[in-house]
Amino acid sequence: MAQTNKLLLLDTASMYFRAFFGVPEILAPDGTTPVNAVRGLLDFITRLVDEYRPTDLVCCWDDDWRPQWRVDLVPTYKAHRVEEEVETAPDVEEVPDPLQVQVPIIRDVLAAYGIKVVGAPEAEADDVIGTLATGAGQPVDIVTGDRDLFQLVDDEADVRVLYIARGVGRHERVDNAWVRAKYDVEAAQYADFSTMRGDASDGLPGVKGVGEKTAATLLARHGDMAGIIAAAEDPDSEMGPGPRAKIKAAADYLAVAPEVVAVRRSLDLERTGFALPHSPADPDRLAELAEQWGLDSPVERLNAVLATL
Repeated sequence: MAQTNKLLLLDTASMYFRAFFGVPEILAPDGTTPVNAVRGLLDFITRLVDEYRPTDLVCCWDDDWRPQWRVDLVPTYKAHRVEEEVETAPDVEEVPDPLQVQVPIIRDVLAAYGIKVVGAPEAEADDVIGTLATGAGQPVDIVTGDRDLFQLVDDEADVRVLYIARGVGRHERVDNAWVRAKYDVEAAQYADFSTMRGDASDGLPGVKGVGEKTAATLLARHGDMAGIIAAAEDPDSEMGPGPRAKIKAAADYLAVAPEVVAVRRSLDLERTGFALPHSPADPDRLAELAEQWGLDSPVERLNAVLATL
């Protein structure tokens, strides 16, 4: 019987940052270039492919890690991570130099394998993932260390998150029951929950005085952000005076933040070439890169797993 198609979507930057900080420094044969993020990412892919046996795999890319349209709505968005502001191109993200030099190597190795890399103008990898996961017509596993993507979890559409915050080897399988148990909200409510709670790592202030418990309670009573705002504005609603005052005080923020937090799901993306290769697309180029950067062992491990698919 033919294998059911399964799509694995990788939040690539989330993974190579984790590899960089989690794998001890290893230098290429030239003695100067670090390759720990490259090696770590390859081993992460090997482990996930071996465990989940996807038929399709996409490395989703941040073509713009801080889109201007999000900054225009919430100026603090990721502001603490900007190294240099650029008027005519995406701002430069603060990335350790030993990691920055490895990103082109990662792209070269993925190309040699024939593993699809997908990005989009003025869009983060999250938006690419949201678009590819929506209406995929097959089971989807999203690999990320970013809680924002919990909003994409959809049991009915068979979309879940493989959450790697504690490490790829200790990742958690996030479905709606997991989100409900962890945060007391449904996955479909997670974006509104995050909007109110705020997220310091993304520069989102949230609603002052509203933490996770209050946010969950408000969503349980009023359904979504629109319902919460309507209740706050309605003097006859059952909303208590404390939450009502906090929601009303945050009206300007709540008018724009939901659009910033919501992952885009309708980018104009080509959905072809996602099939995971069973062998490298360009074995000669891959062998050349493996020799140049000292990647023989992780390449051998990934090759061995791909051959079993």
